[in-house]
Amino acid sequence: MAEEHLLVPTDEYLKAGIHIGTKFKTKYMEQFIYKTRPDGLSVLNLQRIDERINIAANFLSKYAPEDILVVSRREGGWKPVKMFGKLTGARVFGGRYPPGILTNPQLDNYIEIKILLVTDSWPDRNAINDALKSGIPVIALCDTNNQANNIDLVVPCNNKGKKSLGLFFWILTREYMKNKGMIKNNDDFKYTIEDFSEE
Repeated sequence: MAEEHLLVPTDEYLKAGIHIGTKFKTKYMEQFIYKTRPDGLSVLNLQRIDERINIAANFLSKYAPEDILVVSRREGGWKPVKMFGKLTGARVFGGRYPPGILTNPQLDNYIEIKILLVTDSWPDRNAINDALKSGIPVIALCDTNNQANNIDLVVPCNNKGKKSLGLFFWILTREYMKNKGMIKNNDDFKYTIEDFSEE
């Protein structure tokens, strides 16, 4: 695959370790695995990662920011999801997801959304269950050890690394803003990957 068709240069992906999986792999995630290293770690296919990030960005772009909710129980995702929310206007939860906010109109913090993005389908399962009950599509970042049940769009990537999550949300924010006409092109996007990554 030619370099210019990727959302970011290959070395950016490699530097962030977005392709480094775990030693455990689920049946569903096998299709995204490029190889297993001698130390037993699975390596995800960069082209498939890039392809899925692009699909996710295009899919999210069909929704107004206030109709999007991004949830990350995993601490490495807090800064990147907050940046995504700040720049796009999407709603975000970094930390513990308050159960029922999508399903119980009696709650003070009840919200109505049209699409959910989670950084890890296991720790964020309460949000996924609420979305399921409400008939809301779910996009999830999945590592090699994730199950894909109840997920409408799986984005294969290292969803545990701070750099990897930072890079993912940096690309997603840029592509979303471009697709929505909030910025004209990549040069208009003045933020760095560091702005999205935890130290």
